[in-house]
Amino acid sequence: MTHLNGSGIGARFSGEAQPIFYEGIIYVITGEDDVFAVDIDTGDIIWTYEANLFDGIEGICCGWTSRGVAIGDNKVFIGQLDGQLIALDKDNGDIVWSVQAEDWRQGYSITSAPLYYDGKVITGFAGGENGIQGKVKTYDAETGEHLWTFFTVPNPGEIGHETWPQDSEVYKYGGAPVWQTPAYDPDLEMLYFSTGNPGPDFNGWMREGDNLFATSIVAIDSNSGEYRWHFQQVHHDIWDYDAPNPVVLFDIDINGELRQGLAQASKTGWVYILDRTDGTPLIGIEERPVPQDPRQATAATQPYPVGDAFVPQEVDIAPEGYPELVNQGRIFTPFWTEGTVIKPSHNGGANWPPSSYNPDTGILYVCATDRMSFFRGGEPEEIPPRLEGRFLGGRFGAVPNFISGVFAAMDMRTNRIVWQQRWADRCYSGSITTAGGLTFVGRNDGRLTALSSRTGDSLWEFQTGAGMNSPVTTFNYNDKQYIVAYAAGNTFAGSEKGDNLWLFTIDGGISDISMLDSMSGLENFDLSSSDMANGNTIYASACSFCHGVNGEGGHGGGIALMSASNPGYVIDRIRNGFNAMPAFNGVLSREEILDVAAYVTNELASQ
Repeated sequence: MTHLNGSGIGARFSGEAQPIFYEGIIYVITGEDDVFAVDIDTGDIIWTYEANLFDGIEGICCGWTSRGVAIGDNKVFIGQLDGQLIALDKDNGDIVWSVQAEDWRQGYSITSAPLYYDGKVITGFAGGENGIQGKVKTYDAETGEHLWTFFTVPNPGEIGHETWPQDSEVYKYGGAPVWQTPAYDPDLEMLYFSTGNPGPDFNGWMREGDNLFATSIVAIDSNSGEYRWHFQQVHHDIWDYDAPNPVVLFDIDINGELRQGLAQASKTGWVYILDRTDGTPLIGIEERPVPQDPRQATAATQPYPVGDAFVPQEVDIAPEGYPELVNQGRIFTPFWTEGTVIKPSHNGGANWPPSSYNPDTGILYVCATDRMSFFRGGEPEEIPPRLEGRFLGGRFGAVPNFISGVFAAMDMRTNRIVWQQRWADRCYSGSITTAGGLTFVGRNDGRLTALSSRTGDSLWEFQTGAGMNSPVTTFNYNDKQYIVAYAAGNTFAGSEKGDNLWLFTIDGGISDISMLDSMSGLENFDLSSSDMANGNTIYASACSFCHGVNGEGGHGGGIALMSASNPGYVIDRIRNGFNAMPAFNGVLSREEILDVAAYVTNELASQ
């Protein structure tokens, strides 16, 4: 096991990057955008690139993170939270070139791994809640020269612009971010990616129309960036049902015919299975009428994939405090200023953790979360948006209900569930499946688990010592099969932080390491000498996304804090978490927890 010099273990950071192996070296990037090259034979760090990100970067959703690097042309390519795209020399980590692909001050950031293909590097941009105009950009891998841009919210005269209001400039801030790595088919010369929600998220009357290409799967020409086809998963999305799960390409026999397939697992709880040559469904997808609310300018119909949903899509019993359900809280139930409870949540279904496909079984393995949220819309937003705020047009929040993880095996010939597991905590780790019949997936409590790909039976597990929220990588080296795992924890999942890079052989064995509790003694607290300025700083980086900048409730669904005046209660919630709130035990020091509690109880609760 190699420690990565403590990079990415702070409260704001998350470890979501899949390590990459190339020519005897493992490359991994941390939540601080620091890159490490590690020798596979010795575990020694060969070189390190330190990003030294500006501490005041704002508008980053869901924790500071990076999901990986790309390798090609003897370079390691990274996208940074500050909007830079950088090429490093793979042998020593020196910067070969860098470009300011987009400006974080305008709401853009890069959290996904770039894609290298055919001498080019492509990247998308996050920022769907910040009033950005979504896009992907391609650069020359040798020089960093910008080659072309594809706008996921079309400009006037481009295909799809007619699905936005023609008397407004809202399209310029219409979201549709691409915050996962695209897929590439060299034979068809096409790039594929899925897009995020339109903006403002919860105010549909400001953006009447289907709002292409938001919440869609899009194919473009890999040479020119020209539009090829699209499939919109949610028309006029008002539920934040964006599609962050990376698309998966596969070939499969359906009814005796070999088909070129594409699958994308969505927040809606469905897998959308398409022919990647033209975007038509491989398995039926029906347009069905849905409940209407003219105040939200709702779409008349929505796509319903034939097959099974991998998470529930309605609320069986109203949660405490919400005695009346509208339309049983079913998917696509509209809402307005009065609000309603709906399932799946905006944080439910399949999120960013990548799905994996096994060509031997024809099964797609999906990591998902079963939860509901309260949605309220109809709040007007300024055009252009205020740079210091979110471009939401409404609010949402957590409700008192049990949140569980779902790991599902979906047959790509039928879109039916083969088997699934329900976990006591959310599923927040990508998976990988092997030719040997194993599927590896991480757990928030630090376990790396190996399941039978055919049955889901648990075959092996290992305690990594930190939240195992990154997809593992498997590869052959000197006639041995290896697995490399990056265990670093996740702010959004509330898992233990770390900087642990583990290497396994398939037939190897390593003893577990123990989990440490460094937070004992908080029962005897004294906030009188706490540093509220430091508490404010930590709150801004680790808490404001969920609870709001001023404690009013934020995009992550946290409760408002205006009544959080009991220090013991606040300390307990910070330390141990509750319901959807992660535990910060081990993430923050004892003093930091007291500093945050002092800030919340003395500043936010006094407003």
